[in-house]
Amino acid sequence: MGREFIDLFDHWAESYDNTVIGHDIEYKEVFEGYDRILDEVASKVNGTIIEFGVGTGNLSKKLLEKGNHVIGIEPSKEMRAIAKKKFPHLKIYDGDFLSLPEFNEKIDAIVSTWAFHHLTDDEKNLAIEKYSHLLEKGAKIVFADTVYENLEAKHAIIENAKRKGFKNLVDDLNREYYTFIEVLRTIFTNHRFEVQFKQLNKFVWLIDAVKQ
Repeated sequence: MGREFIDLFDHWAESYDNTVIGHDIEYKEVFEGYDRILDEVASKVNGTIIEFGVGTGNLSKKLLEKGNHVIGIEPSKEMRAIAKKKFPHLKIYDGDFLSLPEFNEKIDAIVSTWAFHHLTDDEKNLAIEKYSHLLEKGAKIVFADTVYENLEAKHAIIENAKRKGFKNLVDDLNREYYTFIEVLRTIFTNHRFEVQFKQLNKFVWLIDAVKQ
């Protein structure tokens, strides 16, 4: 369920905001256009929104500024602490993509950035099945995450990182569960979502799905 990465994110919490603005050269391309990508995700949704992987609250901030009601889900204790310090009134629950509280209110959208890859493909399928039951027709799932267009693209990205000597990035790309566009398209379609994909940087794609 991605919980195997909690220690990594507890350790990363203090420096995360510096990483996403390009201070870590290995991850500069991964987070290229970070603020623009958050803006794009935020522009696609409104209403009562579940955000998975709140992290330090950067997407939450943009959603709140638009007047949305945000329900945050974040498994890392250290990340939750930083987000709560920034936004004391933001609701943030200890949970993950597959473990979340039950809500009595209608959910209009589910969002996440740089996080869905913590799930295996089987877990991704379980998550989208769960959200299909949770969301009504017309509700949305909008994710931005590293996704490969095809196997050739995957190999090219990993080899490029190796050539640059980016050991941490190479280890990350081989350790986590980065998937392919067609795998995601099949998962979303099978669970009654119409889904579109848009590349936002060398690594990250926008996944924009509407419940049918």
